[in-house]
Amino acid sequence: MMLMIIVLLIVFGLCLGSFVNALVWRLHEQGDEVEKKKPSKKYLKDLSISKGRSMCPDCHHTLSAKDLVPVLSWLSLKGKCRYCHKPVSPQYPLVELATMTLFVVSYVYWPYTLTGGLHTVFFGLWLALVVGLMALLIYDLKWYLLPDRIVFPLGAIGLMMAAIRIFDSSHPTKTALNEVLAVAVGGGIFYVIYQVSSGKWIGGGDVKLGWLLGLVVGTPARAILLIFLAALAGSLVSVPMLYLGKMQRTSTIPFGPFLIVGAIVAVLFGQSILDWYQHMFLLGV
Repeated sequence: MMLMIIVLLIVFGLCLGSFVNALVWRLHEQGDEVEKKKPSKKYLKDLSISKGRSMCPDCHHTLSAKDLVPVLSWLSLKGKCRYCHKPVSPQYPLVELATMTLFVVSYVYWPYTLTGGLHTVFFGLWLALVVGLMALLIYDLKWYLLPDRIVFPLGAIGLMMAAIRIFDSSHPTKTALNEVLAVAVGGGIFYVIYQVSSGKWIGGGDVKLGWLLGLVVGTPARAILLIFLAALAGSLVSVPMLYLGKMQRTSTIPFGPFLIVGAIVAVLFGQSILDWYQHMFLLGV
């Protein structure tokens, strides 16, 4: 049974990773750049996320089914478009593989029970959230922006997850208070930084993402942990780049991806990390 579920998660993860790539590109094409290019109404219709057909980002040729097999199509075409022969970014198979990996890891290391319909719904909401977070991560890496068109729907998913967590809890009042405190920690710190720096140190999108991720992790302890993990990951990336001269002290790097990584780790492994920390450093205090 477990093997069958993992196989299904591999298939769905690859397919939804392909959806992430399409979503990110289409949202960007529908943005400010579209206004500058003044595209035709037909092209705008083709960019519809729900109705538009998959197309090559360069020549805009409609892709056939054989061009849309996750990872394998990219490999078989040696990373080029079948029609215009221009290179297709390795981002496409990498995102598909990353989404697949997150699906499988989420199932294998899921910290909650998966028995019962409500718990299965909760896990399904988490997978939907992972898809959206992957889209935010890629968008922020490429264009230094966290679009509200992705953040707000994810906020709705986060609210549903919080509601299930509260409804399923033996202490709903305490759980609800934890949710409120987690949101306050997750977004409050960034909101203060944003206000103090007038938006120079951190963007408004990071503040909204902080509120969302605080809601998702569910407790103030895990919210603090996700911020710590995000800062640690950011340092591990930026310090070597500074040392190697790949970036300057005044360079801007998107913080959203680090927050997203921190949140995923905090959800899947947060309680184990907090228990380890308490055992190692707070035992007997």
